[in-house]
Amino acid sequence: MYRNRRDITFAQYRELEGRMTTAGTMAPQCEAYQATVTHERRRAKGVWLLGNTAESLAIRGLTVAKGRWITASDVGSGRAVCVLGAYLAESFFPNDDPVGRKVRINDTPYEVVGVIEKMGSTLGWNQDNQAVIPITRFQEDIQRRPDYIITIKARSPETVPETLEEARALFRNIRRIEPGRPDDFAINQQEAITKFFDGFKAVLGTFGFFVTGLSLFVGGIGIMNILFVSVAERTKEIGIRKALGAKRRAILTQFLMEAAGITLLAGLIGVGIAWPVSWKIGEIARASGSVFEARMSWWIVALALFVSAATGVVAGFIPAWRASRMDPVDALRSE
Repeated sequence: MYRNRRDITFAQYRELEGRMTTAGTMAPQCEAYQATVTHERRRAKGVWLLGNTAESLAIRGLTVAKGRWITASDVGSGRAVCVLGAYLAESFFPNDDPVGRKVRINDTPYEVVGVIEKMGSTLGWNQDNQAVIPITRFQEDIQRRPDYIITIKARSPETVPETLEEARALFRNIRRIEPGRPDDFAINQQEAITKFFDGFKAVLGTFGFFVTGLSLFVGGIGIMNILFVSVAERTKEIGIRKALGAKRRAILTQFLMEAAGITLLAGLIGVGIAWPVSWKIGEIARASGSVFEARMSWWIVALALFVSAATGVVAGFIPAWRASRMDPVDALRSE
């Protein structure tokens, strides 16, 4: 059913634009994901190519770092101009100002009029590897009858439900969909994207919590075994200390401190490895403009060391308690 949906046409956009009353801004968009952009001997394949209008800048929430955005005059006259993503601009013109220079998009020459501010990567997808041309040029040079996306920005967050319902009702009427039949188009909201990322972060968090918990459990068993061996090897020492007047609390504290010391040392080693690695990952992420960065704050380090020491105390409690309950006479007889 999704594959067989009718394409959205430019005429339908024009009709919807003329009939909408609650929209703040509207813009059509068409796109291709395998464009090729070249400049002299440099070539970039798999470029995200978009046909936009003057209103697309505000609707997409973009910022122009150099030059300007596409104007209504560019769209109306079909000028061969383009706005490059930061990645393409840096790749083609590392030491020069790209504004006013020429590039070829699918072998058609275009003048660069602007550069989009760096946006970074999302889930491995480089958003800066894009080029924007007037939507009329997209229809002429790339695809004669593209499948359009209509982007609508409500006047305020409070009017979003009203704008959404009006757009759905009008578009059903424009596409001649009979009452009772399902929509043959989809309406996507920003909230859906936000919910997706929140769900993705929750899955990552759950997985990380599970792996961390499993690691602590296995490590705790190891600490417990080490202390059981230590208690068995030092039985005579424990008996001498108790014979000289050491209390159960002192023996218990001694072995708990040993367990906490072992795990705290392990935690320090782990932090010593993780800190420079996360710092390097963060540098790479910031350089590429990625939205996913690796950072280790001081409170995370403190929490990690506290959990390490607490794991040792919990894991070492049974061996320490067993050592503190030993009978001094039996302990002194041990060989």
